[in-house]
This record gives sequence, structure tokens and C-alpha cells, in this order.
Amino acid sequence: MNRFLHTVAKAALAVTLSVTALSAIPLATASAAPAVVAAPMSAGDGTAAGAVAWYQAHNGSTAYQGYCEKAAENAYGTTGVWASANAHWNGASPKHPGDKNPPLGAFVYWNISAYGHVGISDGAGGFWASSVNGRIGHVTRSMGGVDYFNAYRGWTPAARPHQ
Repeated sequence: MNRFLHTVAKAALAVTLSVTALSAIPLATASAAPAVVAAPMSAGDGTAAGAVAWYQAHNGSTAYQGYCEKAAENAYGTTGVWASANAHWNGASPKHPGDKNPPLGAFVYWNISAYGHVGISDGAGGFWASSVNGRIGHVTRSMGGVDYFNAYRGWTPAARPHQ
């Protein structure tokens, strides 16, 4: 029975989303609308902008303390790729060691523990990460940028994490 209810709920959600999407189109242009409506970029959608949006949506959360790599991967819509920030830094390429101007969505790394630390660049000299005052937070250039944490390593390009 639970499987039946789950299937019915999914179908009802799909119909609701379809009707909602169609109601957003003015009636005068509804006939000219494409058959498929593309969803806008969103948090965790695999894009640099989506990764930043994920962090913004989780701003203030303490759920990722000690799990910076998980947060960085979740921001790109995946999880379980790298065992730690150090493993990610060691396995990802190309590396930009010491470069303090990472582009939007790039992974930024620090060598601050046995596991390292990782966050996502805001593209303006700052970054989003866990462990910013004990929670997910945003560090701006004026707050110290990538030098907010000690032992900055560098950055690797914005991309959905993979090995």
C-alpha cells in the first residue's frame, strides 16, 4: 500500500508542478509556449551558480560541521565522491596553488587539519564554507577572503565532483 501511495503522491506532485508552470504563462502567449518548460538554475544543480545558491540556502546551518567536503559536494548535487577535502585537493585538477583569485564556484582548499578544509568561491574574493563561526557562512574579501583560514592551498575549477 505504501508503494501505491508513494506513486500517487509523485504523480500528484508532477501534475501540480505542470499546472503551476502553465499558470505562470500569460494566456495570450500560452499557445506559443514550448512543449517543455526548462527549469531555472537552482541550488545543487551542478552549476557554479547553483553551488553558491546551495550555500546561500544553507547559510547558518550547523549540520555540516566537520563535513566540509560533503557540503561542497552537496552544493554541486552529489555526495560521496571524495573522502575528505585533502583527498579532493590531491585528486582534482588542474590545481591553482596559492592563487587567491578563484572564479565563481571554484573549490577553495586549506591544509588546516588531517582532513583539510574546502569551500566554494563566491567569485569576488570571498568564499562559502562550513566552520565560518561554527556554521555554514560567507567570508567576503573584506573579512580576509581565502586568508580567513590559515594554510590556504589554492583552488580547482568549478565542476560537479568526480574521480
